[in-house]
Amino acid sequence: MSSRSQLPPQTRAATEPSGVEALGAAGIDLFQAARDMYSVFVRTLYYTVRGKREPGAVVTQMYEIGNKSVFFVTVVMGFIGLIGIYQSGMQSKRIIPDFTLLGATYLQLLVRELAASVGAMIIATRVGAGIAAEIGSMVVTEQVDALRMCAADPIDFLLKPRFVASIVMTTVLIIWIVTVMFLAGAVTAWSFFDVPFRTFFNFSMVKTGDMVIGLSKCVAYGAAIPIVSGYCGLSTFGGSEGVGWATTRAVVNSSLAVVILDLFISIAGFFIFFSR
Repeated sequence: MSSRSQLPPQTRAATEPSGVEALGAAGIDLFQAARDMYSVFVRTLYYTVRGKREPGAVVTQMYEIGNKSVFFVTVVMGFIGLIGIYQSGMQSKRIIPDFTLLGATYLQLLVRELAASVGAMIIATRVGAGIAAEIGSMVVTEQVDALRMCAADPIDFLLKPRFVASIVMTTVLIIWIVTVMFLAGAVTAWSFFDVPFRTFFNFSMVKTGDMVIGLSKCVAYGAAIPIVSGYCGLSTFGGSEGVGWATTRAVVNSSLAVVILDLFISIAGFFIFFSR
């Protein structure tokens, strides 16, 4: 039993923070975490531009992030594409039974919004958790402290290769996700709604603005996942239990970062390309 639980009820109630105090403490913690994460991001950019070139480390991380995620994202996003086009077709059949533009509107939705955002959250569940677990294990086993004693910045040695590899491979994976989801949707439309492949493969509604927004999201998500996950890993404490908490925080915060970035990029893209 803790010493706090042995206190009299009046004393224990007096020492507990009130709602305002708890809210203020949470706000301060959030501000400090955002400040530290921004510092990690700036230092990562600095080492990416001016640090030592380590192509071998980047290629290794590209394999870990990209190649080992292909099967997972293909299966998951293929089923999501199948379900999405099936539900869209059922709704169209009830309202306006015309599937002429089903493929065109679906591809526009994939390129502009769905593939990048949902795909990035799927990637974050594997890549973000892996980065946080690996770096967090190095922190609790004092390997990161050993790097600092050798005058090696952990940001340069651990985070930069993952940052570069994540931007490249997240973009490649999301392009692959668009292809998989569109092909799965084409097979579904042909199987359930008798939509010919020639009719479904309609690219007329995809504009330059849609592609720019989609690629911007790929780069932004690819940068956010390793930064957030790396920060969670570097801030690990408390042994193996702390590694578990860091992994959970990495997945949750990476997904939250994807949603926030999606909002801002979508709003900016709308005003730049579609508000005229």
